[in-house]
Amino acid sequence: MDDQTRIELEAAAFRKLRDHLMNDRPDVQNIDLMNLAGFCRNCLSRWTQEAADERGIELTKEQAREAFYGMPYDAWRAQNQTGATDDQQAAFKTAFAQNVSKKD
Repeated sequence: MDDQTRIELEAAAFRKLRDHLMNDRPDVQNIDLMNLAGFCRNCLSRWTQEAADERGIELTKEQAREAFYGMPYDAWRAQNQTGATDDQQAAFKTAFAQNVSKKD
């Protein structure tokens, strides 16, 4: 497989993942994603921002989140996120420390 085809397939898979998380499963909480998988929607938007930075493209954290969420992050949170339990928050501290770089 040539590089361009691989890139296009990877991009298509990413768009499907984003669509699935945003449209098919907005009920799945970011904290649960992080606790179970070690990443969440915010990580995906941060990775987009980091990829832009690597290419010299200016993209703020807020811009990357809005591009990923399709709306301002605070609006998406108000519409879809629920409060986290004490157990979820404790697990999140561990998952965040293990999986997220100090850049966020």
